[in-house]
Amino acid sequence: MNLLGKRPSKNLKKDLPLLALREVMVFPQTVAPFFAPRGAGVKALEIALSEKQEVFLVPQKSKAENPQESDLYTTGVVAYILQTLKLPDGSVRVLVEGRERAKMQKYLSRQDYVRAEVQPLETPLEVNPATVSLMQIVLTSLKEFKELNNKISKEKLQAIYEADRPDTLVDLLAPLLNLTEEKRLALFLEENTTARLENLAVAIQVESELASLQQDIQRKVKGRLEQSQREYFLNEQLKEIHKELGHEDGDPTGATELRQKVEALNCPSEVKEKSLKECSRLARLQASTPEAGILRTYLEWITDLPWGKKTDDNKNLKEARDILDTDHFDMKKIKERILDYLAVRQIQAKLKGPILCLVGPPGTGKTSLGRSIARALGRSFVRISLGGVRDEAEIRGHRKTYVGALPGKILQSMKRAGTSNPVFLLDEIDKMASDYRGDPASALLEVLDPEQNASFTDHYLEVPYDLSDVLFVTTANSLHTIPRPLQDRMEVIEVPGYTDLEKLKIAEGFLQPKELKENGLEGLDVSIDSEALKVIIRDYTAESGVRALERQIGQVLRKTVRSLLEEGREPQTLRQASEPFQLRITSEKVREYLGLPVWKDDKLLFEPRPGLANGLAWTEVGGKVLPVEVSLFPGKGELILTGSLGDVMKESARIAFSLVKARSQLWKLSSQDLGGRDLHIHFPEGAIPKDGPSAGITVVAALVSAFRGQPLRSGVAMTGEVTLTGRVLPIGGVKEKVLAAYRHGLKDVFLPEDNRRDLEEIPEEVRTEMTFHFASVVEAALGFFFSETFVSPDQAVLPA
Repeated sequence: MNLLGKRPSKNLKKDLPLLALREVMVFPQTVAPFFAPRGAGVKALEIALSEKQEVFLVPQKSKAENPQESDLYTTGVVAYILQTLKLPDGSVRVLVEGRERAKMQKYLSRQDYVRAEVQPLETPLEVNPATVSLMQIVLTSLKEFKELNNKISKEKLQAIYEADRPDTLVDLLAPLLNLTEEKRLALFLEENTTARLENLAVAIQVESELASLQQDIQRKVKGRLEQSQREYFLNEQLKEIHKELGHEDGDPTGATELRQKVEALNCPSEVKEKSLKECSRLARLQASTPEAGILRTYLEWITDLPWGKKTDDNKNLKEARDILDTDHFDMKKIKERILDYLAVRQIQAKLKGPILCLVGPPGTGKTSLGRSIARALGRSFVRISLGGVRDEAEIRGHRKTYVGALPGKILQSMKRAGTSNPVFLLDEIDKMASDYRGDPASALLEVLDPEQNASFTDHYLEVPYDLSDVLFVTTANSLHTIPRPLQDRMEVIEVPGYTDLEKLKIAEGFLQPKELKENGLEGLDVSIDSEALKVIIRDYTAESGVRALERQIGQVLRKTVRSLLEEGREPQTLRQASEPFQLRITSEKVREYLGLPVWKDDKLLFEPRPGLANGLAWTEVGGKVLPVEVSLFPGKGELILTGSLGDVMKESARIAFSLVKARSQLWKLSSQDLGGRDLHIHFPEGAIPKDGPSAGITVVAALVSAFRGQPLRSGVAMTGEVTLTGRVLPIGGVKEKVLAAYRHGLKDVFLPEDNRRDLEEIPEEVRTEMTFHFASVVEAALGFFFSETFVSPDQAVLPA
C-alpha cells in the first residue's frame, strides 16, 4: 500500500519546470512545504500550475541566488503541487508531494525561468538475502527508536512497515531522522539501493543511541533535582520540628557554634568582622551544599589558629644556658645570641623575634639546635623542611575557591604549634627551587621580614596573621643559592665544622650516651675508650660534622650487643648481677668490628714532585685539600685545563699562567719551555665540579715547580687569589680550609696577608700544632715554597 498514491511510470521522459532548492530536500512519498525561490522560481511554479501541476525539484550545490546549471545536482525529485499560498510580501509558500526521483537529462533555459528534461531513475528491486537482511535491521532499529522517540505518528509508522520496496522504505524514513544536511543529501543522491539501506541502517542506530543517552541524562538530572527538593523539604521540616520542641538552636550547618568560637577569639577586628560575615552566609546555606562545606572548613581554620596565645619566656638566663650547653657542644655564637635576646626581652616586652640563619656543613647540629632553643626559651617548637619546595602555594596556601584548598605550611605549622610565639625552624632554606608555579623564596620575603610579618596574609585565609612574635630559625649548607634579598632579612651565623678534638668531646659527651641508650646498653658500665674513638674519627670518618661518627659508634655498640648475646650474657641479666659489669671497647675491637680503615692519609700530598701543589678549597660539606698537577710536553704552548672546572676557576688558572709567562725572566724560567711546550693543568677527582678563585696561588706554585723541575716544600697547603699584577688577595672559608689541612696532616699553611685576622676563629688546639705563613705578593709566597728569593718587578734592576 502506498500512502501517497501510485507511482507514475518510469519509462517516459518528462519536460517539467525546474525549481532549485537550498537547505530543503523533498523525498519521494513525502509531503513537504517550502518557499518558492523569487523570480525564476515563482515563474516556474506558475507554469507548472498551468500545466500538469508537476515540477522538478533539484537541490543546489551552492547558495547562489541565481543558480546556473553547474550549481545544481543532476538528481532531483518529480513533485506534485498540492497547494500554493501567496503572502503579502510577495513570497509564495508551496506544499508539494514527492513522487519519484529522476535524473536531469537536459537543462532548458527559458527567458524568465528554467525547464528540464528528466528521466525517472530505474531502481529495480534487488531481491537478495543482503537486501532482505538490511530491511529487517532497519525495521528492528526503528522499533527501538520509536520506544525512545514518540514523535513519529502511527500513520507514518504504518506506511513504513507496509513499504514494499527498499527505496520506498528509505524515502519514508530518512525525513524523520535528525540527520545532518550532508548525510540527508547523500541518502537522496545515492542510486544504489543496497548502499542507501546500509547508510540508513547506520543512521538510525546512531539516532537510537543518542536518544538513549539523552534519556539517561534527563533521568539523572531529574533524580538529582528530586533529591535536592527532598533534602530541602526535610531540612525545612527539621527546622520546624526543632522550633516546636523548643530547640531554637537547630543548626545543621554548625554556623551557630562557629559564630560563638569566632566571637571568643582574641583576633583583630578585621578578622572577626570577616569571619562573622562568613558565619551568616553559612547559616543561610543548606548543609549538604558544596559551598557550605567550603565555608565550614574555612571558619574551622580561623578558629583553630592561635590568635594571641603566647607562652611566657624563660627568664632564668642560667637555666637557659645550661639547657643549651647540655644539648650541644661549643656553638658559642648562637648560644650568646639567644641569651642576648632573652636578656633584652626581660626589659623590652615588645621585642620582635629575631630571624636567624645557621649556615654550615651537614651534621654540625643546626637542625637539632632549633629544638634546644625552644627548650631554653620555654616555647613550643615547629619545623618544616623547605628542601625541594617549588610551589609558592606551599608557603602562602591556595585560594579557598580551589577544590581541596588549604592554608600554606606556615599557618599549618602555627596551628600545630598552638601558640603565636613558637620557635619556627625553616630547614634547608637553600634547597628551594622555582618553576612556573612561582618562587617560594619570594613568598618567604614577607614571612622573614620583621617589618612585614606582623600582617602576613595567606591566600586561603585572606586576612592578616601576626608572625612578629615568632622566633624564626633557618638552616642552610651554603648561602650561594639563597637569593640576596632573602639573605638581607636574616642574621647569618656560621656553624663551622669540628676539629678532631671537638669531635672526640662530642662523641664522649653526647653521641656515645645516646647510642648506648638506643642499643639497650644504658645502665651498664660499657664505653668506647678515647683512643678507640680517635681511631673511628681518624680512620672511619672524613667529615666536618658528626653524623658518620654517630653511625660508626652505633655500629660498634650493636656488634658489642651481638657479641654479648653470643656469649650468653644478656644485658638485662648483667644489670641484675651482684658483681658490677664493666666493658671497655678498645681500638683493636673497633678495627675488628668496623673492618679495614675507610680513610687513609694520602701520601701523594707529602711526596715532593715537580709540578704538584696542595691547594685548599671550601665546599658545602666543609674544607677540602685540592691537589693541582701540572705536566709539560712538546707542543705549541697551548694551555689545557681539566678536572670539571667552573668558569671562575678556569679564569684563575689562565691568570696564573699569564702571570708566570710575564715574569718568566725575573723568575729565571726557560723561555723555551714556555713557548715550545704544551701545558696541562689538572685538578684530580674530575667527577666533582670545582669553581672559585682561591686556587690562583696554588696554580702559580705548581707552574713554577713544573717549569723549574723543582718540587715545592713538603707538607705545605696553600690558598689565595692572585691578580695579573702579582698581588695575593684574601679569600673566605679560612677555618674550614685550615681544618681540612689539619685533618690530612699538612701542618704548614700559606694564607694571604689580609686573612691573618681570621686565625682567631681557628680552635686553639689546631693553631698550636700548625705553622701559618702570610704574604701579599706572589714573590714572597714563592720564596717560602722554594726556600729562595724571587725577584719582583719592583726589585728588578733596569739595564743602564
